[in-house]
Amino acid sequence: MSLTLDHVVILVHDLQAAVRDYTSLGFTVQQGGTHADGHTHNALIGFADGSYLEIIAFLHAHPAHRWGGYAARGHEGFVDYALLPASVAAVVAGARDRGLAYEGPIDGGRVRPDGQRLAWQIGTPPSPDLPFLCGDITPRALRVREGEVRVHANGVTGVAAVTVAVADLEASLQRYAALGGPEATRPAATVSATGLGLRLATVKLGATDLVLAADGPDAGDEAPLAKALSGRSQGVIGLTLRGPGPRRGLPAAQTAGAALTIQPD
Repeated sequence: MSLTLDHVVILVHDLQAAVRDYTSLGFTVQQGGTHADGHTHNALIGFADGSYLEIIAFLHAHPAHRWGGYAARGHEGFVDYALLPASVAAVVAGARDRGLAYEGPIDGGRVRPDGQRLAWQIGTPPSPDLPFLCGDITPRALRVREGEVRVHANGVTGVAAVTVAVADLEASLQRYAALGGPEATRPAATVSATGLGLRLATVKLGATDLVLAADGPDAGDEAPLAKALSGRSQGVIGLTLRGPGPRRGLPAAQTAGAALTIQPD
């Protein structure tokens, strides 16, 4: 798939507390600013591979917001992820031509703490197993800063894999193929995770693996993905970050419940 990972969204109750927690884990955290709609503010963790984590919190209750329902239920952790298109309009139009009803382009933006105004466009998906699109109008380096802010004391350099729980693996693969276009139509191999009751398929997002996970026929009464989804129907349930070994998981108490693992390439 020619689209690449832009960022992963982690919802928190208290932005400054989350900034302190992620800093204590060895990440260089940037203050992001307030979004143009005035409902949310954020902080960013940028990586050398160009992707980033967006830590976001609501300034007030707003149930109509894309993630407002999660906040209203007290959810913290993963809520979404975005891919980076050269043109949101072109990708949305192509997806629609292939029968996938993305909406957009929709204007967005925020003001950084230094007063710099940023502008972008988004495309929103028809189902929660799919990412939204985020394409820059102002230069991307203003939104995703470069240089020393991408260097982290814990040695993390980027996102190796995003794991997304889906309800129907074959249907999701078809939707991702419709999103990515002809170069993404080659079927991904599906495998069973022995003993876990899961079926898995991997789609390439540039240097990042997108791992789609669905409950298999042997999942049993307690489907293994339900706990990881924390009340969501589908969506991101885990990130594997590139960094120095040994492989280790980060404590959920300091990640707002987001399952983050660091492992060497």
